[in-house]
Amino acid sequence: MRQRVATVVWRAVLAAGLVCGIGLLPWLTRTDPAHTVLKARSAEREPTPEVLDGIREQLGLDGGPLHVLGRWVGGLLRGDAGQSWISGADVLPGVLQALGASLLLMSVALLVAAVTAGLICARTLRLGARRRLGGRRRGGTVSAVLASLPEFLVASVLATVVGVQLGWLPALGWYGPQWTVLPALALGLPAGAVLGRLLDDLLPGAFGEPWALAAAARGLTGRRIARQALRRCVPALLPNLGLFVVGLTGGAVAVEQVFDIPGLGRTTLQAALAQDLPVLQAGTLALVLLAALATGATRLAARLLTGPALRDGALGSLHRPAPPAGGVLPLVYGAVLLAVVVAGLTRDPLALDTGKRLLAPSLDHPFGTDSLGRDLLARVGHGALDTLLLATAITAAALLAGVLLGLVPHVSGPLVDTVNAVPPVLAALLVTAVAGSGAATPALAVGVVAWAPLAAHTSALLRQERATLHITATKGFGAGRWYLLRRELLPAVLPPVLRHALLRLPGVALALASLGFLGLGAQPPSPEWGLLLAENQPYAERAPWAVLAPAAVLALLGALAVSAAGGLRLPRRRRHGHRRTPVAAAQPAEEKEPVSVR
Repeated sequence: MRQRVATVVWRAVLAAGLVCGIGLLPWLTRTDPAHTVLKARSAEREPTPEVLDGIREQLGLDGGPLHVLGRWVGGLLRGDAGQSWISGADVLPGVLQALGASLLLMSVALLVAAVTAGLICARTLRLGARRRLGGRRRGGTVSAVLASLPEFLVASVLATVVGVQLGWLPALGWYGPQWTVLPALALGLPAGAVLGRLLDDLLPGAFGEPWALAAAARGLTGRRIARQALRRCVPALLPNLGLFVVGLTGGAVAVEQVFDIPGLGRTTLQAALAQDLPVLQAGTLALVLLAALATGATRLAARLLTGPALRDGALGSLHRPAPPAGGVLPLVYGAVLLAVVVAGLTRDPLALDTGKRLLAPSLDHPFGTDSLGRDLLARVGHGALDTLLLATAITAAALLAGVLLGLVPHVSGPLVDTVNAVPPVLAALLVTAVAGSGAATPALAVGVVAWAPLAAHTSALLRQERATLHITATKGFGAGRWYLLRRELLPAVLPPVLRHALLRLPGVALALASLGFLGLGAQPPSPEWGLLLAENQPYAERAPWAVLAPAAVLALLGALAVSAAGGLRLPRRRRHGHRRTPVAAAQPAEEKEPVSVR
């Protein structure tokens, strides 16, 4: 009980710190909020001292940041989130309306993600139900490509092709259910690909557990066994599903921009850029509360699905030695990616030729040219040095932080929820406020939030692994916590988390690309891949190759990461059989090797 109270207090402190930090954003960035508000209200009005003094008096800025923050908190306790500094309207109704639009979009996107994940796992479920998994090699090329597609690129292609050219569905606005289809597809396909890969990674272990063998021997149908295998694996993915709930609600800024959706992410972005603090604070607080609700719901669902086995330490281990991935595919993907990078490095990425604007791919320009006549192959090749190295470094740091924090879930759980409630765009603004603008700002902004899914995954896997029979047996032979962590828990949990991190590698590159698309990442004339997508997005209909070239390389990176991670394993300790001799059990606790019963 005391631990639960401490967790609740820790969660409240983090939420309060986040909201208060956002309330101090203008002063942290050393900008005049009155000047920013004036520009947002009327860009043509002169910022004279008299006008700025009038805005300060109207907004109560003369009292300083603590006065402004205290007044907002006092009003919030009375159910009043204040008035917008830009429009003067009440904040709470507008934020609730934007939250409703985002929740509807998130619900449809989750449905798309569930269908996508089911299709990715269909082959494993079918083979497992028929007891034919055997040494099945891990695939994942299609799921890697789906996970690597930038959401804003999918949104733009769907809006242009399906909405405008074919006219099948509305491409702009938010007026009814049919307006949710295209943005939900843009959000749900990448999310479903990630969830599908994580689930497909766990299913072989579920089909190999004793209950599955006994069920098959008793003549249960393959469909029923597959359904129970899903129930066995889903609890380990529920924490990441909760993160997707919040991420799809507040982090869908680029998609909301493309489809002109008045959602919470777009509202929060506009408020952040205009320094409309009441709207920004209320929107962030709504996301923090949503994160807490999603976490509570996922934990309750995990307990209901797992049953008393989690409490009694009667689970089997899902993490068995993985079959090796196909040895050819990673080499092929790596060779193609290396060839593209090397070919691009031999060309000049900054050479302009306005007479060759938006040329189609040819022998002289294999990827075509952009709107300024620059060679796209050269820009993709040179941009790889920045994008790949930066994304790899961020992923490695996120993996280390995620595993370490995942070992202490009571500390990291509320921290994960709070961090995940911050959209990457807002994180970039906060990082800029603290560290200043510069080339490292996008990397810091992405790194601040990139560790959260890995920490949630680590905590969920450890929770289930600690409840397995072989851990219970090992404890009975006197194994200490350090031994269990080093010889049993980490070897079982690290491989799937490492594969998850590699699966997130293209996503980290996409997060950098999203910041570039929204104007918060790399700046021209940098050939960073996100900036390439943003620069050529307006010409996607006239010259699709200008967008498809960097998108295809991102997809190739995803395929390489997933195929290489498929057979990733850690060396396991040497085993002498399924059982130890009684002599081993009689040895002193500090000398014996604990039994590992699987």
